[in-house]
Parts: sequence; structure tokens; C-alpha cells
Amino acid sequence: MIPAAFEYQRPASLDEALKAISAAGGDAKFLAGGQSLLPLLKLRLASADTLIDIGRLSELKGLGPTSDGGYEMGALATYAEVLEATPLAWTAEGVEQIGDVQVRNRGTIGGSIAHCDPASDVPAMGLALDYSVVLRSARGERVVPLDGFFVGPFQTQLAPDELIVKLRRGPMPAGTAGAYRKLAQRASGYSIVGVAAVVGMSDGAITHARVALTGVGEVPYRAKGVEQALLGSDGSTSAVAAAAAHATDGQTVNGDIHADREYRTQMAAVYTRRAIEGALGR
Repeated sequence: MIPAAFEYQRPASLDEALKAISAAGGDAKFLAGGQSLLPLLKLRLASADTLIDIGRLSELKGLGPTSDGGYEMGALATYAEVLEATPLAWTAEGVEQIGDVQVRNRGTIGGSIAHCDPASDVPAMGLALDYSVVLRSARGERVVPLDGFFVGPFQTQLAPDELIVKLRRGPMPAGTAGAYRKLAQRASGYSIVGVAAVVGMSDGAITHARVALTGVGEVPYRAKGVEQALLGSDGSTSAVAAAAAHATDGQTVNGDIHADREYRTQMAAVYTRRAIEGALGR
């Protein structure tokens, strides 16, 4: 299908882009990699009065470690660039499961976070790693933790005139490791269930636990019941299984043509256990 008519702008700088979205009003949208937005426009499941193309803004590119031992990624960092640069092997393994080569070459980290697809992989990994988003508009800049940023399917705390400029996390806690485990829908590669886990142990007990799921509820979320059950435990098979049973606590589990609610609930526990065991090295 052909999308509805829209105006197109390609600003030369970040400041110009922010001024353009502020001036456009109405239903203006930023265009980055276009891997989600353009298909929706073509199918007329979304519309835009104006597309503001930010795909060539160098100010939004780049990624690497920060001076405090953390990590930072420009919003236009592509999946392929993350694969090449990330110091965490498990995140590379997770990113490799996103789409195909063409999607990974064009799709951007900031675009995935802003789009907030309930089955997207990147938000779960970002939640498990305690990332925050840096948001900017003509009114100024603010930093929002990813935990709480997703408020509904395809809905975030992002204001209409704001843009994600980067993602940032602090240093990894000592002794932590991570894993991403995913039950994928074969045709699309989207997660029926995807689980990211970052776990750390000291003196025989788990001292750090971040577990996040995607594909299960209305938005990617931290499974805080799992985290609380893990903390202080010995990380044994039985302790991990007991903690994983809390994977869907407080969630309205999705049911669709790929997996009904009961099956997805069971798989959430299974893949949560697998992710935790992967992070613990088993």
C-alpha cells in the first residue's frame, strides 16, 4: 500500500530537528532507521503530517564506555554497530536474534526504545542492564530510567516534542554476568517470550538480580517478584526454579495466534529459568 501524504524534512543538526518538531505541531514524527515506522505508514496503521528525518545526524551516533565505567549509546547506534562494539558477549548474542541482517544494519537502538513494541528484544535487555534514556526537546533535557519509561503498547513517557538522544547506564556491579533467552515467532523473529537476566553472586549468595521480560505483557517489564526471590538465595536449581515461577506476577499475559495465555505464562517461567541459569554460567 501507499502511505497517506506527508511533508518531509531533513534537518542538518539536532537543534534544527528539535525546532522542527516543536514548530510542526500536529502529528509529526521523527524518522530514524525506519524499520518499524515505514511499514506502519505503508499499511496505514499509522499516519504522520510531517516526517522529520534524523537518520544522518552525527550528534546522535556513537557508542562506548563512559569515564565512570558505564556505557553510553547514541540513539542512532544501529544493531550492527552494537554487535561490533559491545563489551558484553551476551548482549551481542541477544542482538543477533533481532530480525535479519538488513534490519540489524538499519534499525536503531533509540528507535526500538521509542517504538515500545511489546515484543521487542532491546527494551528487555536495557531494563536488565539498568539503562536510562536521555530525552531532549527545545525546552531542555531530562533523564528517565527505562524502568517506568514504558507505559503501554507503543506508548512511553516521551513527550510529542521530545527525542531520545542517547541511552546510558552506570558500571556493572562486580561479579555480575548476563544472558538473554528467547522463544521466537519463526516468521518474524519477534519474541513470544524473551528474558534478559543480569545476576551477581558473592560468598555463595545472589547479591544482584535484574530480570526483564518482553513479549509477555502489554510492555516489556522488570520481573521484580523474580528478582526479590533470587536475592539472598544460593542460586541452586531449585532456588532458580522457584524464583522463575514469579515471572508473570502482576502482569496481564498476552494471548494471540502464536501462543495462548496459558502457554505463554508457562513459557515465561521456563525462559526466565533458562536466562537466570545462563547468567549464572550453567
